[in-house]
Amino acid sequence: MTTTFATVAGLGGASLSSTSSRLTSGFVKSPVSARNPLRQAVAMGNGRVTCFERNWLRADYSVIGFGLIGWLAPSSVPAINGKSLTGLFFESIGAELAHFPTPPALTSSFWLWLVTWHLGLFICLTFGQIGFKGRTEEYF
Repeated sequence: MTTTFATVAGLGGASLSSTSSRLTSGFVKSPVSARNPLRQAVAMGNGRVTCFERNWLRADYSVIGFGLIGWLAPSSVPAINGKSLTGLFFESIGAELAHFPTPPALTSSFWLWLVTWHLGLFICLTFGQIGFKGRTEEYF
């Protein structure tokens, strides 16, 4: 098994033999030339190079709706001393709005409920997006 390079590049990118870079191998039947996507786009007259699809997120509003419902249902179950996470979060919002110009103290339970509630929501939305798009694009 031999691999040969027809072109050797010198210092400063000056080539010492032919102008196109060719790689030949026993695995590859025809020579393969190195491709630069930036030069290809310019050569095609496009001038624009994109690595991802324009709509890479492919957001779907049904995922947002079902994800929100999917998080509100379990977070509304009274599991914390007879109160729900959503109830505790909204209750702490009301308590903090009672002294509005003053921000919540760092020791306030508002921050715990805020972070916990939103972390659960974002995890539910992320898994909803993965599951919904994985199903529609037939990954599983």
